[in-house]
Amino acid sequence: MSPIEAAATLFGLINVTLVVRRSIWNYPFALAMVSLYAWVFFGAKLYSDALLQLFYFAVNLYGWWNWARSRAQTGEVRVESLSRNARFAWLAGCAVAIAAWGALVHRFTDATYPWWDGSVAMISVAAQILQSRRKWESWVLWILVDLIAIPLFMVKDLWLTAGLYGVFFALSVWGLVDWTKART
Repeated sequence: MSPIEAAATLFGLINVTLVVRRSIWNYPFALAMVSLYAWVFFGAKLYSDALLQLFYFAVNLYGWWNWARSRAQTGEVRVESLSRNARFAWLAGCAVAIAAWGALVHRFTDATYPWWDGSVAMISVAAQILQSRRKWESWVLWILVDLIAIPLFMVKDLWLTAGLYGVFFALSVWGLVDWTKART
C-alpha cells in the first residue's frame, strides 16, 4: 500500500458516499480520486483501469455540469430510468466493448489480466455515463463492477483498493435502494 493509494481510497469513500446521497459535492472528491488512481493502476500494469481514470475525469466534469443543471431546475438532483430497450442496448454495448477492449489490450500491451481488467473498465464506463445522466440503473452496473474488481485487486496485491471496492459494493447497494425510491 502506498500513500497515493491510501489518499485515493479516502477520496473514493467520500466521493461514493456523497453520490449515494445525491450530493453535487461528490465531484471534487471524484476528480481527486481518479487522478491518484490513474497513477496507482498504471504502476500495477492495470492499463485499462489506468486509462479508465482519464475517462472518469472527463465524465465527472460532465456529470458535475449535468447534476448542477438538474438541481437548478428542480431544487434537487432528479433520478431517472432507462427504457426497456435502452437497458438492452446498454447491456449489448457492454458485451461488445468488453470483447473489443479485452482483445486490444491482450494483443498490444503487457497488461496483466487484460480481459478481467477490461471487463471492469468497460462496465465502469457504462456505469459512469449512466450515473452522470442520473439513471438508477447505474447502481446495478456498479454492483457488478465491484463484484468483478474486488478479486482482481486482491490478486494484484492492491489490498486497500480491494477493501475500498468492498465498501463501494455496500454503498452501491444503498445507492440502488435509495435511487430506486427516488426515481421519477
